[in-house]
Amino acid sequence: MGIISRGFGGRRRESVPGLPPGQYLTHDFPVLSAGPTPRIPLDRWRFTVTTETGEKTSWDWKEFQALPAEDVTVDIHCVTKWSKLGTTWRGVSIETLLENVDTVAEYSMVHSFGGYTTNVPLEDLLDGKAWIAYQFDGEDLHPEHGGPARLLIPHLYFWKSAKWVNGLQLMPEDEPGFWEAAGYHMYGDPWREQRYQGD
Repeated sequence: MGIISRGFGGRRRESVPGLPPGQYLTHDFPVLSAGPTPRIPLDRWRFTVTTETGEKTSWDWKEFQALPAEDVTVDIHCVTKWSKLGTTWRGVSIETLLENVDTVAEYSMVHSFGGYTTNVPLEDLLDGKAWIAYQFDGEDLHPEHGGPARLLIPHLYFWKSAKWVNGLQLMPEDEPGFWEAAGYHMYGDPWREQRYQGD
């Protein structure tokens, strides 16, 4: 399985406030993917929330763009040890998407075009902690960075911020996603260096 790493900026460690342990600062935006970059036409894009009982709520691109959006500035931290501080995004909060969804689920599985998945406790998606982002640095999100839309969960390692998202499955119990089944940590807190199972 190939890893695409265009723009990778080096491994120098720096003493910078805001950097979790073991991370180094980058000013570019490295591209890391588990496979080829999908190109999703906006007329085929759809995001669906599926509850633990199978109820579905979905939005096409036009409906999604009409939802209330937020501009956020956050730091992001990749499991490969780079961090990028003060990144700016625009997107729809997960609270907005779940506003009229009836659930008692405690966990979620994020689904992406291409079959990628990652698991996230539901509480880590609420209270202003996560968004479906469609702009980065004032521009539409480029496909190599997850466009047209990606999950943004800045307080977890960046593999949890799944690219090319198309769904959120709400679950009563935690299950591993793609990288978690391959040995990555089930949670992924950069401040606790939770890179791999057992960390």
